[in-house]
Amino acid sequence: MEKHRDKGRIARDETFDEFLDSEGMLAETEELALKEIIADQIRDAMKERGLTKTAMAARMKTDRRQLDRLLDPKNPSVTLATLRRAAFAVGRSLRVELV
Repeated sequence: MEKHRDKGRIARDETFDEFLDSEGMLAETEELALKEIIADQIRDAMKERGLTKTAMAARMKTDRRQLDRLLDPKNPSVTLATLRRAAFAVGRSLRVELV
């Protein structure tokens, strides 16, 4: 069934994911959401362990600016190596999987 809608508007029988996909924004939106979730998890783990940003950066063998980029949900450029070091610094492990 073809969905009829104006550009930028969701059709009644369309899911939000379908709308984002049709607008070419689904992948970017999912990436930003995932980055925000990971940043929140790292921030929460730091708080649980009483780690300041300075102490966290030292554990990661990096500087505060790099840690700030990692914790910034709007900054998508984070490597798996950086995520792994951050996870290790807070006593966690990183798991990446395809589903």
